[in-house]
Amino acid sequence: MLAPLVSTSPQPDSLWRHLAARAGTLDLPVGAGPLTRDVQTDVAIVGAGYSGLAAAYALSKRGVPCVVLDANPVGWGASGRNGGVVSSKFRVSFPAIAARYGLDVAKRMHRLAHDGVRVVQSLVDEFAISGAEFQRTGSLRCAHSERALATCVAEADWVRASLGDRSMKALSRAQTQHETGSTGFVGGVLSEDAGTILPLEYVLGIARGLAARGVPIHESTRVEAIEPARGGPGVVLRTAAATVRARQLIVATNAYSGLNPATAAYQRELVPFRSAMIATERLPADVDAKLMTMQRSYTETRRMMKWFRRADGRMLFGGRDAFGKEGQDTGFEALRRAMIALFPELADVRVAFRWSGYVAMTFNALPHVGRSDDATVFCVGYNGAGVAMASLVGQHAAALALGERPDLALLAQDGLRPVPFHSLRAPGVRLVAAWYQLLDAVGV
Repeated sequence: MLAPLVSTSPQPDSLWRHLAARAGTLDLPVGAGPLTRDVQTDVAIVGAGYSGLAAAYALSKRGVPCVVLDANPVGWGASGRNGGVVSSKFRVSFPAIAARYGLDVAKRMHRLAHDGVRVVQSLVDEFAISGAEFQRTGSLRCAHSERALATCVAEADWVRASLGDRSMKALSRAQTQHETGSTGFVGGVLSEDAGTILPLEYVLGIARGLAARGVPIHESTRVEAIEPARGGPGVVLRTAAATVRARQLIVATNAYSGLNPATAAYQRELVPFRSAMIATERLPADVDAKLMTMQRSYTETRRMMKWFRRADGRMLFGGRDAFGKEGQDTGFEALRRAMIALFPELADVRVAFRWSGYVAMTFNALPHVGRSDDATVFCVGYNGAGVAMASLVGQHAAALALGERPDLALLAQDGLRPVPFHSLRAPGVRLVAAWYQLLDAVGV
């Protein structure tokens, strides 16, 4: 079984917390404290991560009263633990989307993917979150084999020819090796409309900005029950100390939906997949000068994908770990071995930070946003691309709560659709991961 998601576990000692503490932003107030009195509002939002705060932002801009509740401090979950990669993609490729659903749908999905990057930029600018260090430097997908490279190049060619997008371009073996500093790749494809960010600073900056505008954000407030309002439309949210009455509810709890008893049903939409990360000590000057000099984010093409980037003069290296549980040590040494295999210069460089969290995967590998009933909107399942997509989708969820119909293409979902055989998700994930690792090992 996957570990239960409990709000009593401490925030991991990540590089992001270290940088926020050093900058003096970690302990700045971001909300109104735990909810202690009954509240009536137009829209209640459960979850103070990217999605929930983006929804609150969209509502506040329209003058719609709202309140945000979270079982933990802002940034406790995925929004404060992820790798800080701002990408303009989905797990499903645009050619695959076009082949199954048609070119028009692929164009709409392409627009949504790139809108996410622009939304991140707009939130950073509006709330003056300079400490988030958003850099639109692009993302390089590094091919581990000639077959993988051919697939990546074919996708870039299709996107250019069919969608008119010239932001993707192929890099040769020599170019990829020069840029990454690794001889482990045969080439790559650069997506220019992407970048990196300090994820915890980003979510804290949004929360502080909203709080300054009068949006109530109640941390350490677990929602115990959600009930229909008596005698009319709306919902009643019950916490340990108070109730919230609202005309509409937005559930934005994603991979951590199990933290609130009242939102546990949304966990059945997802397969939480552990993602583990390590960060080295600051690199020696000679190593620092040759690795990832363009300061992009980087991914590789193996099935059990690893990603890497630079921050604070350090190497960050991450990947999916289907076999460990959040808070356990499994996976970290495997990440270190994989890092050294690609970058032998790091063999004697100490790992200074290591942490993990859950990624919310969905059965169709796409985010889900829609209504679970007349009073409730949900947005979950970012499949590892949540910085940009959650920042966008949260605002669309706000529009849905107000009765609007934004163009969500394949992201739109009418009602909950639980993952088939959800009780078997943990052994299923491990079985698939083991198979992928075997295929990666033999080079298939």
